[in-house]
Amino acid sequence: MENINSLKEKPLWQLTGKEFLDLIEGSSTKSNTENSENSKFTEKKYVYGISGIQSLLNCSESSAKRLKKSGTIDEAIIQNGRKIIIDVEKALELLKNNNKPGLKKR
Repeated sequence: MENINSLKEKPLWQLTGKEFLDLIEGSSTKSNTENSENSKFTEKKYVYGISGIQSLLNCSESSAKRLKKSGTIDEAIIQNGRKIIIDVEKALELLKNNNKPGLKKR
């Protein structure tokens, strides 16, 4: 098998079938490992608005509003005007460590 870099320098019409397959296989293997490494660090999950809190915790709208108003998950909330974005992992961690008597733990 030729070096992948030398195959990249060759015009496409001059590649043999084997060289072409080696080139595709070499580049896809490299990109798959790069993508999996990058996704470990950059992938975060967010929910949006009161309805996002409802779906995350499977609760009613009033319970979601009460939870947001309580300040328990304030560190997980980004709010600009009426737009609300909640970091899922952080919100669940804050709820797990919650010691406020007003909110029930299950």
